[in-house]
Order: sequence, then structure tokens, then C-alpha cells
Amino acid sequence: MTDLPRRLAAEALGTALLLAAVVGSGIMGERLAGGNVAIALLANTLATGAGLVALILTLGPISGAHFNPAVSVGLWAGGRFPAREVPAYVAAQVAGAICAGAALWGIAHGSPTFDPAGGFAANGYGAHSPGGYSLGSAAACEVLLTLGFLMVIMGATDEQRAPKGFAPLAIGFALALIHLISIPVTNTSVNPARSTGVALYAGAWAVRQLWLFWLAPLVGGALGGLAYRALTEPRPSRVPLVGGARPAAPGASAAGRG
Repeated sequence: MTDLPRRLAAEALGTALLLAAVVGSGIMGERLAGGNVAIALLANTLATGAGLVALILTLGPISGAHFNPAVSVGLWAGGRFPAREVPAYVAAQVAGAICAGAALWGIAHGSPTFDPAGGFAANGYGAHSPGGYSLGSAAACEVLLTLGFLMVIMGATDEQRAPKGFAPLAIGFALALIHLISIPVTNTSVNPARSTGVALYAGAWAVRQLWLFWLAPLVGGALGGLAYRALTEPRPSRVPLVGGARPAAPGASAAGRG
């Protein structure tokens, strides 16, 4: 695998570009759609899914294309990623997201009609949820969708079970579907770095609610990794003892079974 500094640079760049696709299409796409919510929603989901597919194909061979603290934690929980590298990956992802948020903020200010009070595509619940959903609804949505996202990632990249070459498409389509479901609820996080990258520029309310968009995706990601691992990890077969004989240990040779 590529050396760690190079992988961290890829994670920071990939997270920045993913946030630009997710948030940029949300902010700028809504203006182009002329206030048509359905068109804006469709444009955002397509841009998000396509952007993730492109980034996985481009940067995946370098860093694994996590671009999301919940993915790094979920892959660790699923036994696919070393715990010692999780903090470095998360720091790189958050740094990339904050830089992308600053760039988008600067670009958006170039429009005379830009209104920061619109939320800057930040994630929220209660009065700041696009559909007015409560804290409990927002938490459940983020946990369950991140759990599902991690299971798709784990399954699509499973070298023993998944067809080769389709992982980027499966993961990109999954993220697009997640956005279709959860934009009305929370404006879709499932990614603490994405939430942080815009909350810092959206106002005090977004920073106050940011804790949920760290806690819920991290819990969902860890549960998704653990669930896939539990479903697929080999278990020793429980063979009933006959005549007091014990079953051979897994992998034992024919000679060793006596």
C-alpha cells in the first residue's frame, strides 16, 4: 500500500472534492433549478453519486477512498482497516472538508443573491431540518443509513464474494439513494467531515447541532462494519461428538486427523 503521507493527501483531496460535489451541487443547483425542489434534489443526488464513483476510481488505488470518518471507523470495526491509522485518516478528511467549505463559501459570495441565512447546505434537525424532523428522527435516519452504507461498502469490496470491478458503481449508487431518502430529514450527512466542512461557515446553530452529525454516523458506521463482519466471518462448525471422538480442527491435514 502507498506510504501514509501520500494516502493522507489523497484522503484530504478526495474529501474536499466530494464535499464540493455534494454541497456545491446543492447550493448552486438549487439556483439553476429556479426553486424547483424536485429538480434540485435529483441534480444533487446524481452529482453526489457520480462524483463519488469518479473519486473512487481516481484515488481509491492510493488511499482506499474513504473520504469519510464514518467509513474509516466502519472499516476498522469490520476488520478491514488498522486502528492506528484511523485518527490520521479522520484528521485528513476533516482538513480537506474545511478547506472545501472555505472555497465554496468564497465562490457563493460571488453572487449578489447569496444568503448565508439559507443554511449553506448544513445538516440540522428540528427547526433546521428541511422537513422539520425531530432530533430523534434525524438520529435514527443518520444511524440507519450510515449502517446500510457501510454494509454496501463492505460487501462491494469483499474480494471473496463480490463481482470484480463493480464496487465504485455500487457505492456511488448507494450514496445517491441515501441522499434521496435523507435530504428532507437532515440535508444528508452520513459523513462527519462533510457536516463539519459547512457547519463552520453556516452559523452558530449549525455548530451547536454538529455533535449529532458526528455521533450518529460514527455509530452507524461501526454497526455496519460489525454487522457485515458477523454475517460473513467464518465460524467453526459445531459437529456433534460421536463415540467420544473430537472433530478435527479447521484446516487440519488428513494425516493430522489420525
